[in-house]
Amino acid sequence: MKNIKIIVATHKKYIIPKDEIYLPVQVGKSLRKPEEYLEYQGDNDGENLSSKNLYYCELTALYWAWKNLNSDYIGLSHYRRHFSNTKKLPKNIQGRVDLVLSKEETEKILECTDVILPKKRKYYIENLYSHYKNTMYVEPLDETKKIIEEKYPEYVKEFNMLHKRTSAHMFNMFIMKKNLLDQYCTWLFDILFELEKRIPPEKYGKFHARYLGRVSELLLDVWINTNNIKYKEVRVIDIEKVNWKKKM
Repeated sequence: MKNIKIIVATHKKYIIPKDEIYLPVQVGKSLRKPEEYLEYQGDNDGENLSSKNLYYCELTALYWAWKNLNSDYIGLSHYRRHFSNTKKLPKNIQGRVDLVLSKEETEKILECTDVILPKKRKYYIENLYSHYKNTMYVEPLDETKKIIEEKYPEYVKEFNMLHKRTSAHMFNMFIMKKNLLDQYCTWLFDILFELEKRIPPEKYGKFHARYLGRVSELLLDVWINTNNIKYKEVRVIDIEKVNWKKKM
């Protein structure tokens, strides 16, 4: 039996999967008033980044789990987005929640891999760099390249592939063996902390100040591919119906 914990990052009360492997974590809890506290684990216990949730997004839950959980495998999902093996989805929210990846299904997949990733998201008319540039201020992403060149030059080749690749494992979602999580988070947060020093998020408005969470999405594959990490892709489902016309 594997000790697995999948963190469900959430800022509000929601329907959480009942399976024991799921642990809801209220993100940005230190920024909330006591009356806004949820009956979930907070990201403000122990060593944490809770006060920086406005900039790091779901990564404050990841950081808390990395520093404070002792599990064989640790994963990250979102209150409205989960891994699932199902092909057909019911229309109601509870029905979809009931079809998220179970402990038994997760253990079976992890018998042949150390990492579970979401199926790649495809951008048909843009590469990853241009997509980022068209949705966020590109300055932080360009500065990230400089940091990698200085501190982790062996990753530059994969980072440069952002200009060519049109698909990626997005959403900062994964389930990963703890020793690999240690390696990944050590690398990831070292880069992000340096980036935060060079480009203070406060200089931007609320939307663009979240660049640390957005940049990290693109760094996952840079780390995975550079280190030739073996992984298995699993479908991601949206718990609520997505208005794709509006989104596009």
